[in-house]
Amino acid sequence: MMKKKSIPASKPLLILFLCQIISALDVPLDSKLLEELSQPPTITHQSPKDYIVDPRENIVIQCEAKGKPPPSFSWTRNGTHFDIDKDAQVTMKPNSGTLVINIMNGGKAEAYEGVYQCTARNERGAAISNNIVIRPSRSPLWTKEKLEPHQVREGDSLVLHCRPPVGLPPPIIFWMDNAFQRLPQSERVSQGLNGDLYFSNVQPEDTREDYICYARFNHTQTIQQKQPISVKVFSTKPVTERQPVLLTPTGSTSTKVELRGNVLLLECIAAGLPTPVIRWIKEGGELPANRTFFENFKKTLKIIDVSEADSGNYKCIARNTLGSVHHVISVTVKAAPYWITAPRNLVLSPGEDGTLICRANGSPKPSISWLANGVPIAIAPEDPSRKVDGDTIIFSHVQERSSAVYQCNASNEYGYLLANAFVNVLAEPPRILTPANKLYQVIADSPALLDCAYFGSPKPEIEWFKGVKGSILRGNEYVFHDNGTLEIPVAQKDSTGTYTCVARNELGKIQNEVHLEIKDPTMIIKQPEYKVVQRYGQVSFECIIKHDSTLLPTVIWLKDNGELPDDERFLVGKDNLTIMNVTDKDDGTYTCIVNTTLDSVSASAVLTVVAAPPTPAIIYARPNPPFDLELTGQLERSIELSWIPGDENNSPITHFVIEYEDGLHEPGVWHYQTEVPGTQTTVQLKLSPYVNYSFRVVAVNKIGRSQPSEPSEQYLTKSASPDENPANVQGIGSEPDNLVITWESLKGFQSNGPGLQYKVSWRQKDVDDEWTSVIVANVSKYIVSGTPTFVPYEIKVQALNDLGYAPEPSEVIGHSGEDLPMVAPGNVQVHVINSTLAKVHWDPVPLKTVRGHLQGYKVYYWKVQSLSRRSRRHVEKKILTFRGNKTFGMLPGLEPYSSYKLNVRVVNGKGEGPASPDKVFKTPEGVPSSPSYLKITNPTLDSLTLEWGSPTHPNGVLTSYILKFQPINNTHELGPLVEIRIPANESSLILKNLNYSTRYKFYFNAQTSVGSGSQITEEAVTIMDEAGILHPAVVAGKAMASRQVDIATQGWFIGLMCAVALLILILLIVCFIRRNKGGKYPVKEKEDAHADPEIQPMKEDDGTFGEYSDAEDHKPLKKGSRTPSDRTVKKEDSDDSLVDYGEGVNGQFNEDGSFIGQYSGKKEKEPAEGNESSEAPSPVNAMNSFV
Repeated sequence: MMKKKSIPASKPLLILFLCQIISALDVPLDSKLLEELSQPPTITHQSPKDYIVDPRENIVIQCEAKGKPPPSFSWTRNGTHFDIDKDAQVTMKPNSGTLVINIMNGGKAEAYEGVYQCTARNERGAAISNNIVIRPSRSPLWTKEKLEPHQVREGDSLVLHCRPPVGLPPPIIFWMDNAFQRLPQSERVSQGLNGDLYFSNVQPEDTREDYICYARFNHTQTIQQKQPISVKVFSTKPVTERQPVLLTPTGSTSTKVELRGNVLLLECIAAGLPTPVIRWIKEGGELPANRTFFENFKKTLKIIDVSEADSGNYKCIARNTLGSVHHVISVTVKAAPYWITAPRNLVLSPGEDGTLICRANGSPKPSISWLANGVPIAIAPEDPSRKVDGDTIIFSHVQERSSAVYQCNASNEYGYLLANAFVNVLAEPPRILTPANKLYQVIADSPALLDCAYFGSPKPEIEWFKGVKGSILRGNEYVFHDNGTLEIPVAQKDSTGTYTCVARNELGKIQNEVHLEIKDPTMIIKQPEYKVVQRYGQVSFECIIKHDSTLLPTVIWLKDNGELPDDERFLVGKDNLTIMNVTDKDDGTYTCIVNTTLDSVSASAVLTVVAAPPTPAIIYARPNPPFDLELTGQLERSIELSWIPGDENNSPITHFVIEYEDGLHEPGVWHYQTEVPGTQTTVQLKLSPYVNYSFRVVAVNKIGRSQPSEPSEQYLTKSASPDENPANVQGIGSEPDNLVITWESLKGFQSNGPGLQYKVSWRQKDVDDEWTSVIVANVSKYIVSGTPTFVPYEIKVQALNDLGYAPEPSEVIGHSGEDLPMVAPGNVQVHVINSTLAKVHWDPVPLKTVRGHLQGYKVYYWKVQSLSRRSRRHVEKKILTFRGNKTFGMLPGLEPYSSYKLNVRVVNGKGEGPASPDKVFKTPEGVPSSPSYLKITNPTLDSLTLEWGSPTHPNGVLTSYILKFQPINNTHELGPLVEIRIPANESSLILKNLNYSTRYKFYFNAQTSVGSGSQITEEAVTIMDEAGILHPAVVAGKAMASRQVDIATQGWFIGLMCAVALLILILLIVCFIRRNKGGKYPVKEKEDAHADPEIQPMKEDDGTFGEYSDAEDHKPLKKGSRTPSDRTVKKEDSDDSLVDYGEGVNGQFNEDGSFIGQYSGKKEKEPAEGNESSEAPSPVNAMNSFV
């Protein structure tokens, strides 16, 4: 008697159902086979039913289909044939039915309005698309009207009507002022669903002349503006309070009809003073939890995903301190047609029967009509195998000519559903898909699975033979699976040989040979044993193996389940592991693992490291293994095991561990069963059905575990139906139109008997539908195709075998596959916080358009250009992700004074939805970066040339450059600081009349209207000279001439210098004469200390030569010195100052000629940041201000 069962999970043959097949004819996933099979057309992609297009862009009407042979395409327009060859503006994409209507080259979108339908046809039938209604979007201008000003008494109500132009699709309404700022809304002032602006009561602050209603047409990205409305509120004392009155809706009752699955919006806006508060209730019931939301300060009740159960009376109550008013809205929920059971493709063999079922629901109940190859079935060609019975077509004894594509149309007054389902009748001779002469290698006493994947129509019969001329295989020692696989449950050595698979149907016969080799199992015949070794000793573990001579084993040693230490003390031999010079760290469990290509075995032993005892001690060791195991009291689900303990070896046995081996499912693998106290030598064991049990016992004491006992005799329990169902059942779609059901397969002994299979059942949640079930082989996955996108399903998986079913499984909820979100977030707004940070807001997308698990929103933003530089650069888009249903986020790291664009996209598990329209925003100015460079060149006796580059990042419009400089003396002390402001269009500066041989430190930075940027510093030295030191003058740019007069060229100065020289000569002569007379004078003392009197300055008090001091020459003015605001310089104590001869130079000089005008400030090591000096302006600054 032959047995049949499903393929175990270890050797599955992957099966793909062709599209959606509900028949006995399975089509395996074989690319060559699929290319050869004929298939009627299937529409794979089409444009939406209501297709609104941009009149400025080309119109693309999509229609894609597949089939074998590839289908041809045709179109109808408004019910008649549309000849695209006669219209030069219309083309069809190659190998596709997609139409492209060229609007950008002269065509007009209005001329192509209409209802379009695509037909895909090949020799096996014709599939049709939905009726695609093409309408160009419209954004008409606002009607010209003269708006009278509104004069309202304080406390009265007011309604400002918007009345936007009728567009396609309808516009989005919002109110703003002349500055394009949103008008603030509150419980008192809010916008209604119709776009009107409602004032429950007006206040004096409502007076303004720029109430402007805007209509945004998203499709064409245009905004239309209504004429501004003027409102003037006049006050009357006292203000009269009023009880609530409804502004909208009017009357006490109204009605509303909404479609199933849509969003229900109910609105109540009331007038009154104080401002009324709105409350909503449902008469005779509760508002639906988790689907109810309140908007517009509770004036709008929003219920998402409405169903027929949401029909009823909804009451809004407006209340203030003076009273209340209410309105009842009677809501009726209707439903456009929706699928209960959509028709599914049929693949049949000649002579088979089948059915197409088309069931839909709606309110009112939709009518069902059938078409064949796009033609109403009443006038379609006759097919004797076809019978129409309402929503079902019954096929009996089909033939190849019965192949066709059928269309089911379910329609009511609110819409329609159209589904294509083909009937494909195939007549194919048998084919064997398993490669010829395939070699299978199996360990002895293990199951052997020999594949014979096949296909044919009608379904072929499969027979197996052993040997070239052997007889047909029969008997209980073989299991024949429905997919052609031959299973030998316990393969023995005599199972080795050649097996022939024969597939035959009425169209032919084919055979294939495979080969089976049975290998000896790998065994460890000498296992490592427990060792106790003294510290610094040597220990060796043995691992002697026996294996099939044709298999190459590899031996791996582990310590505590990890790799052996990288230590030369560990020596791995062919059959052993030796550890030299043992330390305490070597304590642990050592495992020998032997692997071949077909099996793996392992054995472990414990090493205990002890200190050397000072005196001989009692030897403690692991117990000897128990022996003489005996099985008694055999029952279906229990048995009694007894044994005799081995020697305790001076350490009492604490407990016994009982292990079992399943020789039928997992031979050679021992599993933990139970454990009992060390005083007990018998145990009652619970058993599972369909297990070939062997038992062994391990004794345990404080030292460790004994070697296992010898196995008991085998005991095979009877088969039974499964006791449990698969765990971890899940339903997650991998594509938008499928549901992948997965589960954890039962282990071998859990099957309780042969022929383990699974009954997979599913149905759409919250839909009045029956369970759909299929019985599959011992696999862990099943794919349901043709599901709606992202809908919940109830799922259950039940185990069964040849003896029956497991208990009824529990149901789990899964979802069919996600698809990309349909719409982009709307109302994207950007609020620029500062020059580097902005905040973006958006409206959340409706949940039903997400078409998956909402994961969050992504904001794409990029810099378009810098406003200070018009050159464009490579656009680098940045992405920020905001998790969950968040509707705002911060954009950090922006560049100042730049133009940016951004858009927002919703994200689900499938990916990103379409982007919102790009939003442009600009960042304000910031402080600039430091100048790109500062070079100091052309040093002369009294001047330095400075050149610089503009900042790499101006971050705005540069207003000027700030140069600060100060001298540095030989002790690295900083002198007075001079500041110069330079126009932004300059790139060089010449500092003249500086001190010779002096090091200067320069600080240079740029400024915008926001402030000063980072500075760069440089140091430079004027060259050496013996001339006098003059005050500096400034020349900025090439066009600026020095405003200083060179004193050295003035006649009076030359005369003065000659007089000084003559006086010095006279003094030298006098000193020389007096020296010759032997007298000592102050000059003589100075000459003793200084070798060169010519470079020593004269003191002011006595006219003698003093010691030269650079610090003295460069001392600043005393604190009291200031430059007056009228740019004149007051004389100080010295009447000999040359200021009166300075030719207009605002400054002062020491009597030795050095400039001291502005250098009266404190010494500074760094210029002060952000604070203006309290000192008077520098002469250099004063001069520079006129440049």
